Amino acid sequence: MSYVTENTTGLPPEAVAKVMEKRRLDAFRDEKLKIDKALSQVRLDISRASKSFPDLTDPDIFKCHWDFLCRVAEDIVLAPQRRKFVVDDNNNKIIIFLLYYFNNCSLAEQIFPDKRFKLAKPLLIRGDKGVGKTFLMQLFSEYLRRTNNPNSFFNVSVTEMVNYYTINNNLNRYTYNDRSSVKEDNTFDGCRPSNVCLNDIGLQTQSFFGQDGKKLVTEFLHARYEIWTQWNIRGHLTTNLSVQQLAKEFADVYGRTVDRLKSYNIIELTGTSRR
Repeated sequence: MSYVTENTTGLPPEAVAKVMEKRRLDAFRDEKLKIDKALSQVRLDISRASKSFPDLTDPDIFKCHWDFLCRVAEDIVLAPQRRKFVVDDNNNKIIIFLLYYFNNCSLAEQIFPDKRFKLAKPLLIRGDKGVGKTFLMQLFSEYLRRTNNPNSFFNVSVTEMVNYYTINNNLNRYTYNDRSSVKEDNTFDGCRPSNVCLNDIGLQTQSFFGQDGKKLVTEFLHARYEIWTQWNIRGHLTTNLSVQQLAKEFADVYGRTVDRLKSYNIIELTGTSRR
C-alpha cells in the first residue's frame, strides 16, 4: 500500500507519520540535488577562473612572463623615451610581487611576509617623486592587457578624472565605468565596473577648472571601496605622500576615508628619481 497521498485524512497516526516522513525525505532529496548542482557549478567556476591565470609557481613559466614583462617595458612603455628598463635593489622584489599578484599566484603573499599582503586587496603604491610608481602601473597595465589577464586595469590621472567631471558632472567613467556598460549598438547592458588605477592622489591642494580635486578623489575612494567589497574589482592607487600624510589629507569627521586605506596593500617604493 502506498502512503504517499495528497490527503492523509482518515489514515491512522502511524500511516500519517510514515507519509510525513516520506515527504520530508523526498523534500530533502530534491533540495540536496539542487544544492549539489549549485556546488558543482561553484567548483566549475573556480576551476575556470584558476585556468585564466598562468601557473607562476613553475619557474620556467615565471621566467617566460618575466622576460615578456621586460620586453614590454623596453619595447613599448619606455620606447618613446629611449630608456632602458632598470631592475635593481629598490624595485626587484616589488616587481616580482606584482608579477605574482596580478597573476593571482599565492607566492605573492610570501615576498614580503612581514607586510601581510593579500591577493584579494587592491594596491596603494607610495614613494618619492620619480621613483617609478606610475611607470610600474603603466607597465603592468600594458603587460596584463597583452596577456588577456582578468586583472587587467586602465590608468587615469587625477587631472583627467577632474576634466571628465567638469564636462559630465559625474565620475561614472572612473567608478562604475560608463565605458563598459555600452554595447556596440549603444544599448545599455548593465553596469559592471572595471579595474582601474588612479595615479598621484593626495596632491590636490587646489581646485582644477573650478572643481575641488580633493573632494572628487574622496568620492572616488568611497565608490571604489564599495565596488571592491561588492564585486572584488579593484581600484589601485599611487601617491607621493606617506600613509600619515594621506591620513591627514583625507581626514573626515567620521574617519571613513582613513579607515578604508586599511583595505589596501600599501607598498613602499624606495630609491632616487629615475627620470
